[in-house]
Amino acid sequence: MTKFATLPEKHPLACAIAYDGLCTFEFGIAVELFALPRPELEHWYQFATVKAEPGPVRAVGGITLDAEDDLDLLQKASLIIVPGWRGADTPVPEELCAALRAAYARGARVASICSGVFVLAAAGLLNGKGATTHWRYTDKLADMYPEIDVDPDVLFVEGDRVYTSAGSAAGLDLGLHIIRQDFGAQVAASVARRLVLPAQRDGGQRQFVPRPEPKARVGSGLAALQDRIRGAIDEEWPIERMASAAATSGRTLARRFHEEVGTTPLNWLKTERVSRAAELLENGTIPLSDVWEACGFGSAETFRREFRKTMGIPPVRYRERLGVPSTV
Repeated sequence: MTKFATLPEKHPLACAIAYDGLCTFEFGIAVELFALPRPELEHWYQFATVKAEPGPVRAVGGITLDAEDDLDLLQKASLIIVPGWRGADTPVPEELCAALRAAYARGARVASICSGVFVLAAAGLLNGKGATTHWRYTDKLADMYPEIDVDPDVLFVEGDRVYTSAGSAAGLDLGLHIIRQDFGAQVAASVARRLVLPAQRDGGQRQFVPRPEPKARVGSGLAALQDRIRGAIDEEWPIERMASAAATSGRTLARRFHEEVGTTPLNWLKTERVSRAAELLENGTIPLSDVWEACGFGSAETFRREFRKTMGIPPVRYRERLGVPSTV
């Protein structure tokens, strides 16, 4: 029998790619999920680290890593995991791309964590498919590979045996999803408990994206208006009041918002209300039931709807996720 038997149903072979500049956290996720022995389970993965280039590889953090197996092993893999790549603009070696294409053509599943998506994109495995990556790289991925349908909000995307995850920790969500597919929900829940994680997380990565700074020019009339509204965010701000405060007409105000901020005044206001609500939820100094009024939403129902629409998660779950008690 060869070192890795072909038993895709009971003991699928999972291979993690290692390369110079290896992202150690993402690689560690693959090891923790698929390599850690789990004697309590009757069936589990075989695991191997596969070098994408000869010799020991240097990993982030001053670590040097060597492995017995090279890219040839991918022809036996059921699952291939690509950790974060060493740079979105760094070319991916054709030898690695060809090995991934051949393994995929044979029937292997291929998964990327964070910026590892650029390896799959370079290999052509995402053409015509959906994908995601860390929110810092979604625009870059879409610009470089317009044939990919990039979703910036979700934690992971699956399509036709190709999986991509958002930022680093979302690799855990993706890995649990794959385990759930291979061995069922009960096993995935057991692995999640061992990791001290929920078996499935709510929402997407929108909740982790830094809230943008205002784009209006400092010192302009529009910036002054924005500051005034932020200082009275709990009050009603119809378009007529905004225009009056800016000493202009509603039409001119709308045009200036479009030119300087890239959205309408009312959409900007909704985003500011949600941003303020998120700050209050993070701070935890006022009850959840008072947040909507302090941010000028008009009703608790409107607050919950707009917060979830923007952040991808209900306000109560947002506060719980931060470890802040959900006071009434």
